[in-house]
This record gives sequence, structure tokens and C-alpha cells, in this order.
Amino acid sequence: MRVAAFCLFWTVTAASQQLETLIFPLQEKHVHGSSLIECPNGDLLACWFHGSGERRANDVLIQGSRLKKGATSWSPVFLLADTPDLPDCNPVLFIDRTNRLWLFWIVVQAEGWHHSLLKYRTSTDYENDPPIWEWQDIILLQPGDRFTAAIESAFDQLGEMSGMWAEYAPRYSEQIIEASGDKIKQQTGWMTRIHPLALPAGRILLPLYSDGFSVGLVAISDDSGATWRASAPMVGYAPIQPTLIRKKDGTIVSYMRDSGDAHRVLKSESTNDGETWSAARSTDIPNPGSSLEVIALADGRWVMLFNDAQDGRHSLALALSEDEGASWPWRRRLESHAKGEGSYAYPSIIQGSDGRLHMTYSYH
Repeated sequence: MRVAAFCLFWTVTAASQQLETLIFPLQEKHVHGSSLIECPNGDLLACWFHGSGERRANDVLIQGSRLKKGATSWSPVFLLADTPDLPDCNPVLFIDRTNRLWLFWIVVQAEGWHHSLLKYRTSTDYENDPPIWEWQDIILLQPGDRFTAAIESAFDQLGEMSGMWAEYAPRYSEQIIEASGDKIKQQTGWMTRIHPLALPAGRILLPLYSDGFSVGLVAISDDSGATWRASAPMVGYAPIQPTLIRKKDGTIVSYMRDSGDAHRVLKSESTNDGETWSAARSTDIPNPGSSLEVIALADGRWVMLFNDAQDGRHSLALALSEDEGASWPWRRRLESHAKGEGSYAYPSIIQGSDGRLHMTYSYH
């Protein structure tokens, strides 16, 4: 399969003005899970993982490229992270309030997502390629006793399920609850996918998920990333890969990929700055079991970049909400193909200082 990361730009107010470009030529290697940021000088940085596979391919590493301000072509690809003889996956870029660059990613052990280690690097010298990394560490979380309590409470709130879940949901929930008490399982397998959310008071919320537990969770830092701790989990019937957005009243909304049978985006909310989360429930937004991202625009409107089909990743769309997610009446498709004729997924989206929306996604 020929694959590449794909980057597309246009302004919010003039959709006809757009630039589409491949970050690098189509190739045979597997390229996936991109992340995009704007640097203080106006450059755009993109990253992704690249190799012969994913969790079972030890040649997988993290690569990056830069689009200089005013340029129309991306720089040559450069290396961002490579753990010897282990796969590096799911990179996420972030610039904090001090303009420090962060790269979060996972290192997969024993060929299993549930054995992944969460790592990060930081740099204050990233105007040239590649960034000069000044610090690197592992984020180890201890969800603790409230992890199990939150899972039990959420399943009680969700009640009986219909469809495919009706047959094995009780067994599924029992297995998750039982496993949640294992301290080792609690502390491993937390994976990145979407940008962190920086709150007005300085708190950083790093959205994470577990394939082992099929739940979301937030790593919380109140000291500019010096230390991290775990929130209570976002629990439902297989909600993973959360993307976070903050309402004007302070409520934080998490939209998540649906790995169950509803084929709908799942939603959970926090009213205490990410400490605890409501049970994850289905929305009316289609989801084929694929990652999505939601951001708030400078004018207060929300934009969602997602696969808007139930049966595959052959369609990728932007949706616009003017009422903080209560409805999404406006939609524009970026990719629309017959099922089986391509895959366009795992997007990353930002609004630049120029007002334009900048997006990257896997282009298969």
C-alpha cells in the first residue's frame, strides 16, 4: 500500500482559498498518527511515526518536517525520536505558555499496546531542524483506588446495552472492573494521540487512552509539566483516543473514538478541570472507529475534523458548531471516496495565528 502524510490548509472565512500538499512523496512504508503545531515564529512543525508496521515493527520511529512561514513546500524529513529495537508511535507536539516545545509519544514493549511506556522530550531551541532536546523522561501514572471505583460507577450509570454489546457487555464490564484493580496494569499502556489542552490557570491536560482497559484518561500537570498525575478515567463501552475542548463556563468536553458497535462519537464531560469525568455516551456524530480532533476557534466556534462515515475511513470531513457542540450543522468534506478506495484518517488540526486552519492526516 502506498502511504503518505497529507497536509491541507485554508482560511476559516474563505474556504475557497486552500493549499493542499504532501509533506513528502508517497512511499511504501507505513506512515501514521501525525501531529501539527505552529511555532512562535510562524513556522509549522509536523510529526508522525514511520516504519514497516506499528507495535510489532521495531524499526518504527518518529519523524518530523517543517513548513517555514510563507513557504509552500515542507523541509526534508528529520528524526525526532528513535528508541533502539522498539517501536516509537503516536507522537504529539505541544508548545506551552513559556514557548517550550514538547514531544510526547509511546514506546511499545513486547509488541503490545497495553505494555506501552509514555515518554516526552522538551526543547527551547527548535527554530532549526531537528530540535535540540534538553530533557527527556518517562511519565508514570498511578490511577489508584479511584480508578476501579470510577469504572464501577460508570458501568452502573450506563445500564443495559443494545445491539452487539447486549450479548457480552456484562462480561466485558466485569473483566474491565476486575483488571482495574491490578496496580501494574493500571500504570502501563497509557497512550497519546491528541494535543494537550492548556487551561487558563496554567493546568495542562494530556489526553490519554488504554487499549487494555478501553477507557480514556487525562494526565494532569499543575507545575508546567514537572510532575504528572492521573485523572479518574473516562468510562463507557470502548471510548478511546479522547480530544479535549473547554466550554466558556469551564466545562471540559471529551470527544472519543467509538471502538464498539454504535459507530458514533462518544462524549464525556468534566466540571472540575479534568479531575473526574461523566460516563461516556454516544452522540449522533458518525464514527467508524477512528481518531478525531476538536478545537475552539478564536471566535469561539468549534471545529471537528473526523471521519464522517460509519463503515470506513474513506471520507474525512470538517464540521462546525456555533453552540459549543450542541449541534454541528455545517460540514465540508475534505476527502470523499467509495469504500475501499482509500483511507484518510488520524487527523491533527490547529488554527494558526493567521486565522487559517492547518491540518495533517494519514493519506493511504
